[in-house]
Amino acid sequence: MNTWSITGYGGITKFFGDLTQYNGFKRGDREELTGGWGLSVNKQLSPLWGIQLTGYNGRLQGAKDNHQSSLSGDTYSATFNSPSFVQLTLDGTLNVNRLLLGYNKLRRWKVDAHLGGGIIYYHTDVDYTNVTKGGPEKHFSTNTDASSKTAGKWERNGSTYTREWVVPVGFTVHYELSSRFDLGLDYTHNFVNTEKLDATVGGLSDYDSQQGIWTFAKGDSKNDAYGMLSLALTYKLGKNAVRAKDGKYDAAAGRYHLRWANPQQLIPVPYNPTMNDADSIAKANMPKPVDPRLYTDSDGDGVADLFDKEANTPAGSIVSGGGVALDIDKIIRDAIKNNLPKDECEALFSNIEFDTDKAIIRNPSKETLSKVVELLNMRTNCRIVLVGHTDARASDSYNVSLSRRRVDAAKRFLVRAGLTDPSRIITEYYGEYRPIAENTTVEGLQSNRRVEIKILPNNTIRSTYPAGFRR
Repeated sequence: MNTWSITGYGGITKFFGDLTQYNGFKRGDREELTGGWGLSVNKQLSPLWGIQLTGYNGRLQGAKDNHQSSLSGDTYSATFNSPSFVQLTLDGTLNVNRLLLGYNKLRRWKVDAHLGGGIIYYHTDVDYTNVTKGGPEKHFSTNTDASSKTAGKWERNGSTYTREWVVPVGFTVHYELSSRFDLGLDYTHNFVNTEKLDATVGGLSDYDSQQGIWTFAKGDSKNDAYGMLSLALTYKLGKNAVRAKDGKYDAAAGRYHLRWANPQQLIPVPYNPTMNDADSIAKANMPKPVDPRLYTDSDGDGVADLFDKEANTPAGSIVSGGGVALDIDKIIRDAIKNNLPKDECEALFSNIEFDTDKAIIRNPSKETLSKVVELLNMRTNCRIVLVGHTDARASDSYNVSLSRRRVDAAKRFLVRAGLTDPSRIITEYYGEYRPIAENTTVEGLQSNRRVEIKILPNNTIRSTYPAGFRR
């Protein structure tokens, strides 16, 4: 966020002290309208707090008739003029309306209270007439070698400037014109640490003898002060400046100024969906249901129900790629009778099942495997794929190992049964990851404890998985 800005001030000043006809803001008959200008460099530390380095240059003037000195008893009519004071202060600022009203009310308005401390350099010219003696108008100045040096001095244009502490207190009302400019009205009341800003020490001042003016004597009046009411134009520094629209912030639009924006409002509110929202989102993103027949094999012949043309083949049957039961003996007889080429092969499928936690070939399965050996020896262009599975009643790693032992047992049986080319045997094993039935019934568990036998032509596409464990 942008945090720096520059403000220019221009307005009127009003002196409060001994040489003024009225104590308030009303001007006397011989008091002139005076003014000043200023410049501040502002740094916003947070949405509420900031600091500013402020410099003023201006003029002060005041007059009072019938000013009686307690030293001589004479009555004077006096006028003072401080033609060019210079002031430098460091102020802290507080965003009052954000503190009291929050960030959603009066969004384009900003009310700052500011308080600080600094120094003021001034010199004073006094014109006076001794009314008691009817004397002529006389003049004296503090910008001489006899000037007060109680707090140091500053030489400027041949004049001696007295330095004093000053405490500014004020309010500023700003309106945000654009992303770069703010327009405001500022009033600052400056308390000066002396009652001699007007070269007058209350009733102790005797202008003819100048008694009490150049001493450390404290008069019967309060310290002097002055007020400055001015227009304030602020230019907000920083790059990519933007401002909020209707109280809405977009962090991607640019950089907001910390004078006007709360950083927390730039953080998107996290979306916490309700149960109904979550349910709607889940339903909207749910994939279309898969036909359950694609991953079920009701008759356990190795062909999914979706493609099985004969859904109720007997257990242990050898089937075609379409799930139709085949008579292996007849196929072999026909091959011999018709003298079919030995390199012809069609896709055949079958399953053999195992006992719980066993990798021992059952007697019914031995008959099936013997027929497979006879067929493969006759049709030399065929290959056999053995795929091992288990039920779900063990750990993943144990079931993978068990499924591998089952395909190894089937492979050993084929080789011992006389398969002439063992290199045509391909093995795969998946543990419990590819069930063909629910693991909640005795029948389902038995169906899943199996080795699938697939007799395929050598030109068919192999599984995308390499031989061995697949997940």
